[in-house]
Amino acid sequence: MKSSRKTALVTGSAARIGACIVETLHARDCDVLLHCNSNVAGAEALAKQLNARRADSAFVVSADISSGSGVEKLVDTCLRQWDRLDLLVNNASRFYPTPVAETTAWQWDDIINSNLRGAYFLSQGLLPSLSEAGGSIVNILDIHASKPMKQHAVYSIAKAGLQMMTLSLARELAPKIRVNGVAPGAILWPENEGDDSTQSAILNRVALERLGEPSDIASAVAYLALDAPYVTGQVLAVDGGRSLNM
Repeated sequence: MKSSRKTALVTGSAARIGACIVETLHARDCDVLLHCNSNVAGAEALAKQLNARRADSAFVVSADISSGSGVEKLVDTCLRQWDRLDLLVNNASRFYPTPVAETTAWQWDDIINSNLRGAYFLSQGLLPSLSEAGGSIVNILDIHASKPMKQHAVYSIAKAGLQMMTLSLARELAPKIRVNGVAPGAILWPENEGDDSTQSAILNRVALERLGEPSDIASAVAYLALDAPYVTGQVLAVDGGRSLNM
């Protein structure tokens, strides 16, 4: 399919921040490919809403990008869908505690592969299409890529790797492809994690004294992807000043 609009693939986009990124890019006149792993119903419901606003502008693909076959499926689907790709947003992530004394090899592989390995090989597979379009990659990091989170060693390691991947790809893929990152702070509380006291302790360290909104992250992605043609190799912290007091 040929598209007169810019095209964007957003991984992990069935809900939460990923869904907001998709909606924001779609509102900026991008056609979007929504990737999900298991939440197919959520992705299809969102795509239906977007297609009601603009016909044939949103599509869904389900794939587990922590596996090589899942990455290949997603790459193949994207290349069959459009004749070019302008933007890849690596947002998919798995997040849960891994105390060092209790971490299993399966947990290591699960978190590293979903946060880092998948993003790397997905970027690799889509390089020709991104290069032809003069496109960009935006990776969703975490402020804990620089400052580790207690009892989340593997997640912090994975995000630190994704941060270095952002810088490495920006250097290697220039000038045809720009690569940047967005590092959220406290935006949405993790599902089924954190009590009121823990959440209050975090907010007490946020300079703006409140949670951010998914739209804050989505706007940063849109800026880096669509409005910043002379920006590459940068990581933008969107954290309300949390990184000032970690």
